[in-house]
Amino acid sequence: EALDILLPEAYGQAVRETGIEPVDRPEVDIEQMKKGEKLVFKATVTVKPEVKLGDYKGLEIEPKDFTVTDEDVEAELKRMQQRHAELYVVEDGEVNQGDIVLIDFEGFQDGVAFEGGKAENYSLEVGSGTFVPGFEEQLVGMKQGEEKEISLTFPEDYHSPNLAGKDATFKVKVNEIKRKNLPELDDEFAKDVSEFDTLEELKADVKKKLEEKANKDKENYIREQLVRKAAEQAEIDIPPVMIEHELDHMVNEFAQRLQLQGMDLDFYYQFAGMDESKLRDQFKNDAVTRVRTALTLEAIAKAEAIEATEEDVTEELNRLSALYNRPAEELRKIFAAQDGLAGLYRDIQTRKTVDFLVAESKVTA
Repeated sequence: EALDILLPEAYGQAVRETGIEPVDRPEVDIEQMKKGEKLVFKATVTVKPEVKLGDYKGLEIEPKDFTVTDEDVEAELKRMQQRHAELYVVEDGEVNQGDIVLIDFEGFQDGVAFEGGKAENYSLEVGSGTFVPGFEEQLVGMKQGEEKEISLTFPEDYHSPNLAGKDATFKVKVNEIKRKNLPELDDEFAKDVSEFDTLEELKADVKKKLEEKANKDKENYIREQLVRKAAEQAEIDIPPVMIEHELDHMVNEFAQRLQLQGMDLDFYYQFAGMDESKLRDQFKNDAVTRVRTALTLEAIAKAEAIEATEEDVTEELNRLSALYNRPAEELRKIFAAQDGLAGLYRDIQTRKTVDFLVAESKVTA
């Protein structure tokens, strides 16, 4: 009990005195613990690596065209048209591209059914690219109630190693065919889907919104390119434990996204024919990139004395207050209660560091 009380305090004091930045729990060896004598222990811990920055000022960005064309506007109008289409059941007809079909299917490899390859009354839009290449194309021409065997080859980069590059057969039955009845793109359509009275007004509004999005996309593209180039030119020996911590975070993020879709990790593993180890292998490269990027931006912030001030935090809380319609002081208390204020300071510092890279960059011809 005495050790449990003394060790954390002594370890914390040692960390502060040495000025190291641990990135993992320490391994502790007790060297002396006897009655009437001093407690002596040795703690070994992985620390944040040194970052040797390369060039990060005057980085060149290759230009990319974000111009909104008339074709972009027409494509967006057609997407709106698709979203507002009415579905009707095709009683006597064949499956066409764009139809929505309810199908039963079961997948086999070498005559043996594989995990995650079976479903009943599955809703699929033919031509959406949801399924393995070759599956949806072979549904075209089938009729309601018809059964068929579909043969295909899984892509070499398929997410399930057990199926990647392998031949497979699917037994498929079409239970129902639904087709979209598209509304006419005219003034009546504009009135039905927007506050505008004419199609021309709707087009103008669509173009304006697409241009606003294009400006944001252009800004994000520039920032991502600069951060990537700065990180690539830095020399960092990343401790494996930092990558493992980032992988933990990424797996948790992925699990939360699945929950929003009504799934959990166990169901996903079964459906995809994989496990956590394989999922972590998939995320590995992205985890390394994330850690490298974070360390690089942190080193640039330190080199350029870029900090998040109390005024910056107040401004950010006011922005969030307007966004979520909650008092800024209430949000501050929530962040403080969840130990989130330090994270808010880090986020602002990171954003200011990327702003610095943008201000120092050059766009090539």
